[in-house]
Amino acid sequence: MNADASPSYPLAELAVLADLPPRTVRYYVQIGLVDRPEGETRAARYGARHLEQLLQIRKWTAAGVSLERIRELLHGAPPPVPPRERAIGSVSVCSHLTVAEGIEVVIDPQRAGLSPEAVRQFIQGVMTAFKAAQGEEDGASQVDPANTNKNERQAGEP
Repeated sequence: MNADASPSYPLAELAVLADLPPRTVRYYVQIGLVDRPEGETRAARYGARHLEQLLQIRKWTAAGVSLERIRELLHGAPPPVPPRERAIGSVSVCSHLTVAEGIEVVIDPQRAGLSPEAVRQFIQGVMTAFKAAQGEEDGASQVDPANTNKNERQAGEP
């Protein structure tokens, strides 16, 4: 065998590598999610491309993506995968940014598709925008927020 040749696996070996039952692999081939193998029946051989397809499908199904949506993604539909609907009893971790008294921003990074760095940048942007707006407001009015009651601050009245 040539050292440059790509690996070739029988169905049983591919199924072990992908951590899927052989029946599931055959089903994915049948419905067109995975390319057809080289050869037929027991002589069928699968390559690295097939393994990559199966691993991608496993990742998406573990994330709750339907097989129909996976088909769209594999055939060029644009990612990102739409977020799953929140089920009753589901748990999510959110960041709460307190901008000022009475102003809070709730960020669910997973649903928004934000990396930790993107969340930090977003928070910095919000705080910068709020401070800039406060600077404009302070220049227009000399009202001391400590000497006004909460209802007056919300209404924007001095």
